[in-house]
Amino acid sequence: MAICIRWRTPLSPENEISKTELRTIIFTPTGRDGDLIAALLERLAILCHVARSLEETCALIAEGAGAAIVAEEAFITNSVAPLTEVMQRQPAWSDFPMILLTVGGRVTYESERLRALRRPLGNILLLERPIRPETLISTLENVLRARRRQYQIRDQMQQYARAQEALLRSEKLAVTGRLAASIAHEINNPLEAITNLLYLMRGNVRADERQYLLGEAEQELARVTEITKQTLRFYREPAQPTHTDVAQVVDSVLKLYGSRIKAAKVRVQAQCRGDAPVVLSTPGELRQVIANLVGNAIDAMKTGGCLWLRTAVRQRAVRLTIADSGAGIPADVLPTIFEPFVTTKGETGTGLGLWVTAEILKKNGWSIRVRSCRKPQRSGTIFSIEMPLMEAS
Repeated sequence: MAICIRWRTPLSPENEISKTELRTIIFTPTGRDGDLIAALLERLAILCHVARSLEETCALIAEGAGAAIVAEEAFITNSVAPLTEVMQRQPAWSDFPMILLTVGGRVTYESERLRALRRPLGNILLLERPIRPETLISTLENVLRARRRQYQIRDQMQQYARAQEALLRSEKLAVTGRLAASIAHEINNPLEAITNLLYLMRGNVRADERQYLLGEAEQELARVTEITKQTLRFYREPAQPTHTDVAQVVDSVLKLYGSRIKAAKVRVQAQCRGDAPVVLSTPGELRQVIANLVGNAIDAMKTGGCLWLRTAVRQRAVRLTIADSGAGIPADVLPTIFEPFVTTKGETGTGLGLWVTAEILKKNGWSIRVRSCRKPQRSGTIFSIEMPLMEAS
């Protein structure tokens, strides 16, 4: 008989451990031991529950408990399997304690068989019968104290996870703000050009000159239209993973960062295949990864330089390489660049960009490699991302 039970780890708003999570489950299939132990614990105000079957014991433990007291008679047959399954389904923070009431005596074939059965249960404490009440209470208080610390670790892990999620959201908003600033700047440049062209057309110009000015204005308007299309594409992109053209995403990032690239006097060499490759991703997440790496590359080239972007297909995987000729990453910082709050930009950097990049890569099952050099005659950084290749739909 197999029982599939999911652990529930409720967390109260105050991060307090509930009484249910510290209750003691008692299961003694024969005799009156269960009722006697329950009466003892109730006199000492220790919350407990007497289970009438192994299945009920498993369900109660999975719902939340502090410890279990189980008589060895429960393991006479191979019915220990459901309990073993529940123990193996514990969360990473949990090491559920179980007090096993055994029969004293010499080592026999039966005692060795029972020992082998209970080994997979993990955190087992043996108490030989007859048991002194003081010994039982002292043992139970110790395991409940240890269990309480486990719950405290759980709460700290959940608090850390919430803080990490908040940081991810804040950095995503920051990326959105930077992209919005780039979009505004990209639109402003052609609008200023159109304003100047219209001013010139109001003057006394020949017909051929007017025609030239109109052509220039049309080109600038086409540039505004293209930027608008790119922006609307972001807004309408699906939130769920879909077949995503890597080359298109790279092209969109370069267009949005066009003004920054030009202002930084950076040359761009992009070798991205337009007919492929395609990966399974949300376009927004892939764009955020590329935007983070391209933005860092631009920041690293204070006096100009070259930015290389290349896609290649190797062994059913897409490799996207983003390299720059910037200052490079210090050797002592390089091993920690994907950790939060690590930055080489001083007060101008948050230290979250590459950390968010690493989280997105982890979520999608992608991998990344980085190499960097800071030699006077040659410096720069190379990031290589590998993503499973998908057939274009």
